[in-house]
Amino acid sequence: MRLPRFSRLLPTRSVRWLICSSTVLLLAACGTADAPLSSAVPVDAQPDMTTPSAELAPPALSMAERLAALSEPPGMEPGQYGLRADARELALQIADAHRLPPDWVWSQLAQARFRERIPVLMMPPAGGHTAKDWEAYRARFIEPIRTRAGVRFWQEHADTLARAEQQWGVPSRIIVGIIGVETIYGRQTGQYRVIDALTTLSLDFPRGRSDRSAFFRRELGQYLAWCHDQQRDPQTVRGSYAGAIGWPQFMPSSIRRFGVDFDGDGRVDLMNSPADVIGSVANYLAQHGWQSGQSTHFSVVTPSETASLETLLAPDIVPSFLPTEMQALGAQLPAAALAHPGKLALVELQNGGRRPTRVAGTANFFAITRYNQSSYYTMAVIQLGDAVANALPGAGAKP
Repeated sequence: MRLPRFSRLLPTRSVRWLICSSTVLLLAACGTADAPLSSAVPVDAQPDMTTPSAELAPPALSMAERLAALSEPPGMEPGQYGLRADARELALQIADAHRLPPDWVWSQLAQARFRERIPVLMMPPAGGHTAKDWEAYRARFIEPIRTRAGVRFWQEHADTLARAEQQWGVPSRIIVGIIGVETIYGRQTGQYRVIDALTTLSLDFPRGRSDRSAFFRRELGQYLAWCHDQQRDPQTVRGSYAGAIGWPQFMPSSIRRFGVDFDGDGRVDLMNSPADVIGSVANYLAQHGWQSGQSTHFSVVTPSETASLETLLAPDIVPSFLPTEMQALGAQLPAAALAHPGKLALVELQNGGRRPTRVAGTANFFAITRYNQSSYYTMAVIQLGDAVANALPGAGAKP
């Protein structure tokens, strides 16, 4: 609601300032006790004065003054970020970026703890480069425990999977494959407090690898905004060492952008609602280019000529060649691939020192890599989904 236009009734600038100041104080008093004025009074609800706002607003506080205004957290212990000045600054940055109460944001970050194991887990494995091995990677995910758990999950949520497939065009087997690879259908969702993981990686990202602390600062802000919106306690949510949450291991920004309330209870819950998990995974893939009714990949016989092979492998997982262009470079494709309406990528999965596995990936193969930028991960998702589908009772009748 806009305030009345007072400016034409006031004879002097000093009187105008007096009334404006009183109005702001009244609005602040009407807000919640922990809400800052910027949250209680949106920009479009400020007094509509003819005098420029710069003449009406009191001088802005400096960063030092704002930092000093944050209350001192009681009972801080070694390892808690409440003892650090850089955490105070980050709290104000997050509060400003997401229009959150600064004292509330600071109280949450102050309780976060540095977890020394997390930076270690972010580092590449010790011992130097290890040759990639698709067969060894595959064996971790396409195995009896995940397959049996996937069959139970599919049977319990068949109607929801079918509803998601109808709405977004993503096959049930792909959704089932992702959830199985990520957490074995909710069994392994992570044991780290998300507030600890994201704060540690925001302020103590390990040296010795490419610095991604800016990414984790953004995710920390998204996490606190999500908790504030959903009225969740930021101190209780647990996830992976990188801050991924729930059965599908969404980062906080993905929950806010792609999460779906598929069970209709008014909130997105990826930790306790399989329906929300199914809908959110399907929506994520659809928003990242999934093409309904198309395959994920085709078999291919690659050319023996080195230059042609290098040309085909150069774009990696990005679909870059029409089927006829791949064929012209010496690749042999089945009829279904030659009839494919989009571009293809020659995807290579190394097998240690053995002959690599190669397939012609479609836009749908690429869409799964937007979930995890790995062709090995993507093929594991596809093959686990196929294994579960084939293990379902009456699987011979399924497409």
